[in-house]
Amino acid sequence: MRVMGSLLLGVWLVLYGLRGLLHLQFQYDHYVMSALALTAGVLLILRR
Repeated sequence: MRVMGSLLLGVWLVLYGLRGLLHLQFQYDHYVMSALALTAGVLLILRR
């Protein structure tokens, strides 16, 4: 479960960085980014 949380955190960080640098936007991006952050956070907390 920790690996999945770390993977989702990595995906979130890459997407967040690309959004900021390249001004990328897609439909419902704020929902997707929030869901990724919440899922990664919960998985990392549950693993501890």
